[in-house]
Amino acid sequence: MTFDAISRRGFMVAGASLAVAAAVPASGSGGRPVQRALRVKKALKVGMIAEGATLTEKFQVARRAGFEGVELDSPGPYSASDVAAATEATGLEVPGVVDSVHWGKPLSDPDQTVRDEGRRGLEQAIRDCKAFGGSTVLLVPAVVNQHVAYADAYERSQAEIRKVLPLCEQTGIRIAIENVWNNFLLSPIEAARYTDELGPMVGWHFDIGNIVNYGWPEHWIRTLGARIWKLDVKEYSRRKRNDEGLWKGFSVEIGEGDCGWPEVCKALDEIGYRGWAAAEVGGGDLARLTDIAQRMDRVLNT
Repeated sequence: MTFDAISRRGFMVAGASLAVAAAVPASGSGGRPVQRALRVKKALKVGMIAEGATLTEKFQVARRAGFEGVELDSPGPYSASDVAAATEATGLEVPGVVDSVHWGKPLSDPDQTVRDEGRRGLEQAIRDCKAFGGSTVLLVPAVVNQHVAYADAYERSQAEIRKVLPLCEQTGIRIAIENVWNNFLLSPIEAARYTDELGPMVGWHFDIGNIVNYGWPEHWIRTLGARIWKLDVKEYSRRKRNDEGLWKGFSVEIGEGDCGWPEVCKALDEIGYRGWAAAEVGGGDLARLTDIAQRMDRVLNT
């Protein structure tokens, strides 16, 4: 797909989103909206929940903390009956699952045997997601390093994903690519092209904090537009990165770094985003999770 084609698609998405935003009723005070166009449901990763021996108990903690959903790992330790019991008892949802083998068995690996294992893990994640009532599988599609060339990672990962697309069509479960520090898909234009080439069953699980080290989240949001199906929420501080080291940039609470949440929310409003936002930070007990949920409320203006 050409850059002009991507730009035209982005223009159409933005136009439709602005029409949605314009339809929001205005108050009598300076014509400002009664409520933001943005509305998200808050989720968190299951590994963040430190309390609870069973999945149902963990879901109960998440609910008391103010969350509406929990993302699970797959392949993972929980059965469909475990999930059904937890969701029925709490009313929480499983918005989607995270592919648990995409780092250890990347679809970009030079060894076809490794790629086969990674693909089978993705297929299991798709089946589990369907059984759990979710809609997307979060996937890190490739890793570029000294031994894996960028072009090879692009070609191999797309080839493996295409093998899985019939299962996506059969189940209705979509693959949501995450932007991570994997030296791959380093610009929003390329990110849009990568998923467009794979068709409508592949989009984005956009991680806001992961972009800050080398870009601005709002730029990516506007370019990816309707390709964004889910959000991950964390924070990143450029000052801590500069003073203490690269990874220390993540050692800051949501709302206290450089994500630029007002601009992020503005961009999400412009594309008409309605969907899930999952915390991906250090978790803990009920008090810690409650604080995370409240911080998400503040930065996302929910």
